[in-house]
Amino acid sequence: MSITTYSELKSAIADWLLRDDLTAVIPSFISLAEAKFNRRIRDYRMMKRATVTIDDEYEDVPADWLQTVRYQINATPVVTLEYVTPDQAAEEKVGYVSAGKPKLFTVVGTQFQHVPAPDSSYTGELTYYSKITALSDSVTTNWLLEAAPDLYLYGALMEAAPYLDDQEKLATWSGLMQQAMENIRLESDRASVGSS
Repeated sequence: MSITTYSELKSAIADWLLRDDLTAVIPSFISLAEAKFNRRIRDYRMMKRATVTIDDEYEDVPADWLQTVRYQINATPVVTLEYVTPDQAAEEKVGYVSAGKPKLFTVVGTQFQHVPAPDSSYTGELTYYSKITALSDSVTTNWLLEAAPDLYLYGALMEAAPYLDDQEKLATWSGLMQQAMENIRLESDRASVGSS
């Protein structure tokens, strides 16, 4: 059985669990696996670029943001903002008596903080890792399902094991999921350096 769509994934999970009474909870197993994938996977296919306006000390991060790769102000010359911890940002902020062109940034909750606070409106570019698009009845596939249907299958099966109180299978599914995740990491590493 090939697994190329959300529907096929749900069917495969039911088949592997040898259960036909879990239709209502299988989507939860998939969602829980996706949450784990977003915490653990950083793949080149998750990278996005966005044009941003930097005109306030605090700006919301994109809704699908997971981690910043590069954050810059498009000026002449380009200013790459340096990431600092929130504590460092608070300490550095004291040193700026007035607003200016930001040099530093940090993440506070769901916002970027710019230090110093912008003295005008700047156009910037944010390169970041985005969340994996969640599968659903209306979003039937994504890059990860296309690249690693085994990862989706084993991840969902691993999430099903505690629900079914099957500790023996939990170790099996976890090991297979970890191997599939490692394969995705290796594939991303190879693509990042342009080797085969």
